[in-house]
This record gives sequence, structure tokens and C-alpha cells, in this order.
Amino acid sequence: MPHTLRNDLLELQIYLPTENYVGSRFDWTGKITTVTFNKTAITGVERTDIKAGEHMGKGFYNEFGIDSPLGFEGTEIGDWFHKIGVGLIRKDSDTYDFQRAYEVQPAEFKVTKNDTKISITCTSRLHNDYGYVLHKEIELLSNGFRIGYRLRNTGKKCIETSEYNHNFLKVDKDLIGCNYHLKFSFSLQPDHFGETVNPERKVVLGKSDFSFLGTPKEQFFFSNLSGGQSVPAQWELLNNSSKIGIRETGNFPTHSINLWGWTHVISPELFHSISLQAGQVTEWTRTYEVFSLQ
Repeated sequence: MPHTLRNDLLELQIYLPTENYVGSRFDWTGKITTVTFNKTAITGVERTDIKAGEHMGKGFYNEFGIDSPLGFEGTEIGDWFHKIGVGLIRKDSDTYDFQRAYEVQPAEFKVTKNDTKISITCTSRLHNDYGYVLHKEIELLSNGFRIGYRLRNTGKKCIETSEYNHNFLKVDKDLIGCNYHLKFSFSLQPDHFGETVNPERKVVLGKSDFSFLGTPKEQFFFSNLSGGQSVPAQWELLNNSSKIGIRETGNFPTHSINLWGWTHVISPELFHSISLQAGQVTEWTRTYEVFSLQ
């Protein structure tokens, strides 16, 4: 059963590490599957065309090392590499694919919780000279929630990785379309996007925002929205039907921002780059605000 954080406006349902999703991609610490605001859902799911619900992304799931997990390149096929927040993953080919289901040896998890927050610590084994302790705290605020991260390098090798929150968003039962407006605090750099997938041309790029001409039937994707420039880690999604807004703010600058979506979900992604020598510790936060539109 999920742990619930609740106040007069918000309700968060958070599954514990070995409950519900136990795949090899997303971080198991603090899986926020559903969030409601004034009893209106603001979260969606990765896919609606398959029934494998326990293997899909939901709500506010995050991931470390989407392109190359910790130690993957130096690991022999058949040996194990680290996926931060999950455990050890068996390498089965020379190329890492985040969508593939890998064999997992779970890390060690410890959970403490109360009515306003939940804290989860993930302790890895020392393997191939890599090791870490990840501590995550999810705290309910009066108008949102805050996710605090603390990562310690307990191994002998440097940790070079990235972390992002996938943010599977949908307001109530409203499909992605004309009622949605996604805003950023910087100018988009379409000439420097890494990838642009917009087959139906229903996603419209403004100077610093995205809007929609209708509901996309095909997946859309835009990468490197800032053109590699360091910009504030923030986005704001408005839904004009339910009159609800959602805002994420990270306390770090970001050089990498992606946007993915489909008929039923939209996912702005703020990437946080991490470089951590042996024995070092780093901390960062992501704060989410949910509000009514005037």
C-alpha cells in the first residue's frame, strides 16, 4: 500500500521501494505515483496502450544515468553495473537501452515516514570500485511538495552522472491539446535542439513556450531546449480547462532540458549534472507548486 501525504489542498501517494514499480530504469526511492489538487488529478502514466502497469513510469518518477549508468562502460558483459536508486543491473550487451528490462539485484533501502514527509535511504554495494548512499526526502508543503536529494560517493571512483524527474503530467481527464500551455523562463533554441520529433505539427513552439493545435496522436520529443546554455531549472504548465497550474523549480542551473509527450501525457524534464569524487557529498532540491489560475 502506498504511503499518503495529505493536507487541505493536496494528496500524494508514494510507493515504498519494493512496492509497485520494481523495474531497472526509474529510481525506487520515493515513487510518487499520483498527486491530486482539490481532488483533481494532475499526474498521468507513461503508456495507456499496454497493461504492464507495474513496469511503467507514473507521476513524478526520476532516473539517474539515462544515457550511461554508473560504471556501464567499464563493465564486462555478464557482470553487474550500478543504477543509482535501484541496485546492481546485469550487463547483457555493449549498448545500454533505458527501455530494456534488465536483471536487478536491489540495493538496501531504509524508510522513515510521518504525516508530512517520507525519507528513504538507498545504500549500494561496493562493486567495481563504485559505491554510493542516496538519501531522498519528500516533504508536503502547503501549496506543493519538495524533493530533497543527498548523494554521497562511498566508492573509489568518481561518480559522473545525471538525474532528472520525468514528470508524467495530465490534468484531470483532459488529453494533451489546446487547453495546455507550457512555459519556460528562457528563450528556446530550436536551431540547437538535439532532436525534434513533431510528426503532426500539433506542437507549436513560441519564444519561450509550447502550445498545441490539437491532441497529438503520435509521440513528440524535443531535446536540448536551451541549446546547451546554462539556464534556471524551472518550467510552468497551465491547464485552462481545470484552471490549474503546476510549477517545478530546481535549486541548480541546468544545461539540459527535454520535453516528451503523447496523447495522454506531457513530460518536461530538467536534468541535473553530477560530478562527485570519492568521499564527496552533493545535495539538491526540486520544489513543486500547484495553484489555481485566476
